[in-house]
Amino acid sequence: MFYIEKEGRRVAEITYVPAGEGKINANHTYVSEELRGGGTAGQLLDALVGYARENDLKIVPTCSYVVAKFDRGREYDDVSVVK
Repeated sequence: MFYIEKEGRRVAEITYVPAGEGKINANHTYVSEELRGGGTAGQLLDALVGYARENDLKIVPTCSYVVAKFDRGREYDDVSVVK
């Protein structure tokens, strides 16, 4: 999990679980209302993608946010199992 805390409370997170050999399932993204629209979800996804690249992992996107981001362009093709 990658997350952001503010004043001792979690205000944003992206979670993943193992999904077989060399894969992780990006299954949930949450951003509190106070941070929405500011690119926070994208920052969390970038952290997850960086982790996947550093560890030679592929991402199975099941979270609707991650699915949408992966579908929009080719920048995640190297870590996506759907392209």
